[in-house]
Amino acid sequence: MKPVKIIPCLDIKEGRVVKGINFVNLKDARDPVEAAETYCRQGADELVFLDIFATVENRRFRQEWAQKVRRVTTVPFAVGGGINSLEDMRALFQMGVDKVSINTAAVKNPTLIEQAAREFGGARLVVAIDGKKNAAGSGRPRLEVVIKSGEQGTGLDIVAWAKKVESLGAGEILLTSKDADGTKAGYDLEMTRAVAEAVKIPVTASGGAGTLEHLYDAVVTGKAAAVLAASIFHFGEISIPQAKQYLRGKGIAVTL
Repeated sequence: MKPVKIIPCLDIKEGRVVKGINFVNLKDARDPVEAAETYCRQGADELVFLDIFATVENRRFRQEWAQKVRRVTTVPFAVGGGINSLEDMRALFQMGVDKVSINTAAVKNPTLIEQAAREFGGARLVVAIDGKKNAAGSGRPRLEVVIKSGEQGTGLDIVAWAKKVESLGAGEILLTSKDADGTKAGYDLEMTRAVAEAVKIPVTASGGAGTLEHLYDAVVTGKAAAVLAASIFHFGEISIPQAKQYLRGKGIAVTL
């Protein structure tokens, strides 16, 4: 088994790291450059930087925000939000970004996945999938893909969409539960496991981490290859060394 990755997420609004619950009620968390420096020093395996309002505001990713963080980052660095074309991706790679993450653009234009994988290689392409649960009898998939920061349902079944993005060449999936996001009540293990068991590419669990046990559950029950978290790291509730020590003590392989 490959070591499980511990990944802090920097959700950015107006140049600041923010965090909310269920994708709304955002509050200021910290400076992104300071956060990136701290997480790299603590041993983060990767950093994910998301310009979370780019798609909603119908604009491109703000490169100047990522540039500041890229200068201090010493681990693989992925960015997402408002990336809609190969040209957008190329500009970020030229800046030194290691991976790009696409979400709404992938749903609206699945061919972009195939084109990006062919142009840059699947290892540099993350497809982010945001999902929510629907009640039985709703006429919608139980596990549905949502886009535009969770504001719009798609009618797509999450597992079917995950299989498709894998077939088109995506190198990994970043899976976030809108229902669990920011609640600190634990990852959506049903959703995570359903996707992880349906594809061969790595799946990162996102949304809901609140305790060390939640990280363990995402790996053991959810079958995730990596765990992403925000609140617990931003507000100093759990440190990355603590997370790795805990998982290692439970028999989970992590990087030193």
